[in-house]
Order: sequence, then structure tokens, then C-alpha cells
Amino acid sequence: MFITMQEFPWAVIIIVLPLSGAMLSFLFPRWVKLLGVLVALSVVAAVVGLGWQVVEQGAQRYAIGGWGAPLGIDLYADGLSLLMLIVTALVCLGVSVYSTGYFNRAYFRRSKANYFWPLWMFLWAALNALFLSSDIFNLYVTLELLGLSAVALVALAGGADALTSAMRYLLVSLLGSLFYLLGVALLYHSFGSLDIVILSQQVEPSPAVWASVGLISIGLLLKTALFPMHFWLPPAHTSAPAPVSALLSALVVKASFYILLRMWLEIFPVGGTALGQLLGLLGSIAILWGGIQALRQTRLKMLIAYSTVAQLGYLFLAFPLGSYIAWKAVLFLLLSHALAKTAMFMAAGNILHFGGHDRIKDFDHVVQYQPLTSAAFALAGASIMGLPPSGGFIGKWLLLEAAIHSGQWWLVIIIIMGGLLAAAYVFKVIGYAFTQSRVSHQTRRVPVHMEWTALVLALAAILLGLAAPWPLALMDIGLPFGEGAAG
Repeated sequence: MFITMQEFPWAVIIIVLPLSGAMLSFLFPRWVKLLGVLVALSVVAAVVGLGWQVVEQGAQRYAIGGWGAPLGIDLYADGLSLLMLIVTALVCLGVSVYSTGYFNRAYFRRSKANYFWPLWMFLWAALNALFLSSDIFNLYVTLELLGLSAVALVALAGGADALTSAMRYLLVSLLGSLFYLLGVALLYHSFGSLDIVILSQQVEPSPAVWASVGLISIGLLLKTALFPMHFWLPPAHTSAPAPVSALLSALVVKASFYILLRMWLEIFPVGGTALGQLLGLLGSIAILWGGIQALRQTRLKMLIAYSTVAQLGYLFLAFPLGSYIAWKAVLFLLLSHALAKTAMFMAAGNILHFGGHDRIKDFDHVVQYQPLTSAAFALAGASIMGLPPSGGFIGKWLLLEAAIHSGQWWLVIIIIMGGLLAAAYVFKVIGYAFTQSRVSHQTRRVPVHMEWTALVLALAAILLGLAAPWPLALMDIGLPFGEGAAG
């Protein structure tokens, strides 16, 4: 009996494909680049298939092995998880194409370059499994797989700085996972279930529940690098290869925020509470602190890393607002930031490859010699600043609207100041890219497909604003937040 398109288990395929690709990469190291690109294209096709199912039939639930919750594990896909899978597929496809040129460089030994591909595909499998999980313990398992893969990728460059950053990241990741697991244990002891939908129907305020809220939140905030727990993120970004930095900024830190969003909106509603106000305050400080620190940096990758700290702060401004439009705004910002920041790190990797350094003041007519890379950085910067018609503009506009409607004018001031700081550090880089450097240095040719990949992702961040109605409507399928939530 043939399986129809309506019944095809796309959710399982999306996880199995990168996992199989990772294992094949170990067996056939000579073919890792081809395998990486083929797997990326296959996963994109599978995400399209799942998207068709979700749009046509609504939220999808698939019981692994035929045993559903509470005895078994369910995979669950709604509008929110589908959007995360789509942006993950786009970013990872871009990283695949970019890495085929990036890891051809002379100072990357072939063995190190070959290690990148299986580690990256393991990370992609963990991300897909995380976005499809509806079980809070399964989320812990995927978090661990994600963290271990990311740590190994950070250490890939070798050297004392990379190993130190990787070890710091490993310790932070394990500590965050420990807090999260303790919170999960409290919930299971209190309610005897790990399924998000079942928990959302049973959880009631109690000391055990609030202790679980605190433990899970602290663990996930550590992994998300919200101020003041961001200390591990800039060194990790700076030490890692450019494709790895792009993955960390665009996807890895967003995965823990995605779990936090699911937990707090479906199990622990906290909009408008003191805890929500605290998260909003920390997010506001992150916007200002990250922007100021980015402006002070002399190296491009460190500037982009602190920009990530600042942009992550915007995601937490929805918690004190607690409105439907605020949640949509931060989700839209999450999508646009993922695309823009990937393009920025790829542009930084191109400039580093071209001139052999990323010292901002020593850029030497980068615009003249690398027009596509310069355009990619500028377009991605426009989305980070929130200029129309970019995706960043739509997200910030919706967030401003939510803040004005709620009467929280201090958030309006923070959003505007964050945009001005972003403009300052983006134009700082662009300004030096037009000038001649006092230091002479040899340059190397950057593969054309590396430049085009960065530019295409930057254009996607701009075009996302023009296509805003579609992702905003997609968020309503399954209603992961607001009225009609899964619980």
C-alpha cells in the first residue's frame, strides 16, 4: 500500500537525512563536500514537503514507533516550528555552499576540513529534532547533542584561543543543561508527564512549578547568552571559523530561546508578571550594552559577535508586553536576524580571507575589490538596523506598536536607541571599507560562490520584509502562543 503525500512522515525524514549524511561523511571523507550539498538540498525539499502538509492540513503530530504520548515520544510541527525549520534549512544550505570554498584554504588541514562536515550535519539533525520535539526530556537530549556538536565546531580552528573558547562554551553548556534537567525532573515528579500538551493542561501554580520555572529559565538563558550571561559568546564567535560563527549566531542560540518560548507560553504563562518584566529589563540592557561594545571593537568578527548580544536582547522585550503582536514581532525578528547575521559572518570570513585579517581600521578599499561582499554586509546591516523594507524593520515596527499600545514607553526608547547604535557600528565598518589602509598587505582571491552566498542571504533578510504577510500568517497555524494554544 503506497503512502500518499498527506501521510508521508516528512518530520522523520527531516531528522534522518542530516543524521545519515553525518555518518556517511565519516565513511567517505573524500566526498564530504558533495554529500554536504546533497544533504542540504534534500533537507530543503523535505521541509517543503512538511510545509505543504502543515499549510494544507494544519499542525502535524507523528508518534515515533506508533507509541504516542504519554508512553512514547511525539514529533509535532505547527507554524512556529515550521518557520524555524525553514530558516534553518536556508541558513544551512547557505553554509554548505559557502563551506565548499571556505575549507579549501591553505591554513586548514584537509583532516580538519573533513571534520567540519559530519559535525555540522550532526548539529543540523539536533536542530531539526529540537524544533519538532513535543517532549521536554527529548528537548534536553537534543540540546545536549546540539551543544556538543557546537563545542567541537568552535574548537575546529585549533590554537589556544579556540580551545579555551570551546572549553568555556562546553562548561557553560553543561551547566545550562544541568539547570534545565533539574527543572524537568521537578515537573515529572509533580505531574508524571513530559509531554508539553499534557503538562499545559495540568500545570497549576505551586512552589514546585515556580522552582521548575526558575531552573529551566536560568539554564536556557545561559545557552541563549542573554546579558549578563553572554560572556562565553563573543570569544566563541571570534575563535571559530566563519561558517561556524554563522551557525552559532543564527541558529544555535536561537534553539534555546525557542524552547524558552514554548515552555513559557504553553506551560508557564508569565506575560506581564514580575519575571516577565525582569526578562524585558535584561533584554533592554543587552541591547544597549551589546551595541556600545560592538561600537568599541577594532576587529570585525568581535563587532558582529557583540551585535548578536544586542540583537538577542530584542527577543526578550516581548515578555513584559505579553501580547499577541509582541510575540509575532520577536519571532519575525528572530527569522530576519538569522538570515542577516549569517550573511554578516560570511562577509567577515570573505574579508578575512581576502586581506588575511579583520582589523576594521586596516580595511583597504574592500568595496572596490569585494563589491559583492561589501553589498552583503551593507544589506545585512540594513536589516539589523531595522531599515525598511527589511525583515528587521517589520519586526521592530510590530514591537514598537505593541510597546505603544501597552503604554510601556521605556521600551520604545530602548528600541530606537538600539537601532541608532546598530547604525553607528554598521556605518563604522562601511566607512573604513571605502578608505585606503596605511598598512600594506598581500591579498588573496575569494571564491565567487562565497561572495554570492553571503549576498543571497543578505537579500533574503531584505526580501523577508516584503513577504511579511506569509510568515506572519504561518505563525497562526497551531497557535503556539495566544488564544488557541496547543494546551
